[in-house]
Amino acid sequence: MKLLVCISKAPDTTSRIAFTDGDKRFDESGVQFIVNPYDEWYALVRAIELVEAQGGSVTTITVGDATCDPIIRKALAIGASDAVRIDANPTDSSQVARLISNYANDKSYDIIFAGKEAIDYNSSAVPAMIAECMDLPYVALATSIDVDGDVSTLNCESTGGTNNVSVNGAFVLSATKGMSEQRIPNMRGIMSARTKPLTVVEASEVIATTEVSKFTLPPAKGDCVMVEADNAADLVRLLREEAKII
Repeated sequence: MKLLVCISKAPDTTSRIAFTDGDKRFDESGVQFIVNPYDEWYALVRAIELVEAQGGSVTTITVGDATCDPIIRKALAIGASDAVRIDANPTDSSQVARLISNYANDKSYDIIFAGKEAIDYNSSAVPAMIAECMDLPYVALATSIDVDGDVSTLNCESTGGTNNVSVNGAFVLSATKGMSEQRIPNMRGIMSARTKPLTVVEASEVIATTEVSKFTLPPAKGDCVMVEADNAADLVRLLREEAKII
């Protein structure tokens, strides 16, 4: 089994967010970066579990510059076999997807995994775009996967319930909560990650199709108003007149 897992760098959720260049670019100064949790906890760990059970290899792929190397090494410490970094600084989802698909197109991966979204942009776009670029089936929001030969059986989130899906052959999936449990790298994994292959490849010629006009922070939270438990009328008034939600 030959698996590819898309790994992205994301700011830690406790980071203070700011923008620069006229609010057109995220300011990375002083920000602590982590492996995007959806990529790590669900996509990567489940791919490793499948290979542990059935044999094969797990390769991670990341689009980014050398600042991504520490988070890639963490993925290797968790259990990935090797890693690829496409040396580029993408500015939109389509650029990321096309760079990954251009690399993976002739590599005969059985399944391409990705988290359902990155916690910074939350676009949920890249895995679907990869599937389109590679002309492969796409399964979104998978919560479980079992593989028997060339047939993969998945459960997926859907509005109001779940879907059970079977796929023959290669495909792309986005993983969400339920797919697996977080793994903490042990000392052996951390030490072995230092010697596992991390291949840096030159980016193919791909042009971004969108550009950022401006980033804005959400409005600051207002003061908290406490309402006595037996004063429902005052609560309704506040919701109607101040919160304007009823």
